[in-house]
Amino acid sequence: MTVETDEAGWEVDPDDEWGVAVITTVGRQLKLRREAAGMWAGDFGVAVGYGEDLVYKVEGGKRIPRQEYLDRADEVLGAGGLLSAAWEDVKKVRYPKRVRELGKLEGKAVEIALYECHIIPGLLQTREHARAVIGAAQPPYSPDDVERMVAARLARQSVFARSPAPALSFVLEEGPLRRPIGGTMVWRAQLERLLEVGRSHNVVLQVMRTGCGTHSGLDGRIEVLKFPDGTAVGRSDGAFSGRPITEPRHLRILELRYGTIRAQALSPEESLAFIEELLGET
Repeated sequence: MTVETDEAGWEVDPDDEWGVAVITTVGRQLKLRREAAGMWAGDFGVAVGYGEDLVYKVEGGKRIPRQEYLDRADEVLGAGGLLSAAWEDVKKVRYPKRVRELGKLEGKAVEIALYECHIIPGLLQTREHARAVIGAAQPPYSPDDVERMVAARLARQSVFARSPAPALSFVLEEGPLRRPIGGTMVWRAQLERLLEVGRSHNVVLQVMRTGCGTHSGLDGRIEVLKFPDGTAVGRSDGAFSGRPITEPRHLRILELRYGTIRAQALSPEESLAFIEELLGET
């Protein structure tokens, strides 16, 4: 029998008060049910296929339990589905607070418009590309933090599987597309991912060529999310100091800037052709 041991990326963020409360509560319930069943932690660990040390960490609120852990615990302890159901709360705190908040907004939006000047947007990154980008930070993140942030970034990409599908628009700079982050194979896989997403019926992907010169996005990233009730939220690195904005007059400024950027970028068809050319050069 394979025994699961500690794996990076499943630690509880001590600065996330709500997350700590959820995981502590779930851990306490697991411990109380195990003790009520008369099982030692070691025996319970063997029954569910996890190491004894990991059992103590989960019960002590120091470790986020996987869905498989909760399902096995539910079966072993005869909880009637109550422990398995805890995953609905646990999965919400699996990722850092800031990323959860962003993912929540993206999950509600019916339109997402994003211009990124320095990197490929997280919504479009492959796992390996994301790991290389996050791992290059200075001062460096711990391996655990890197894996947690990578998982959080990929979880946001569930927006592509939503039904009905939101309207997604991306404008990417040529420079980041030419930067072989992670090495040739990772770079190729990232370009292939862009082509795959760019061909989706609900996605418009455009490239801003370096030769374009000046445009209204040189201050940095621009993002606008629109929701079913007609409200919206925007953010720009340059304008409004990167803080979220909801005032209509400020949103109009961001939409104007984004619109001019799109007008100056390659068309969607030209953009995909350009990415195919880059892929052929790798």
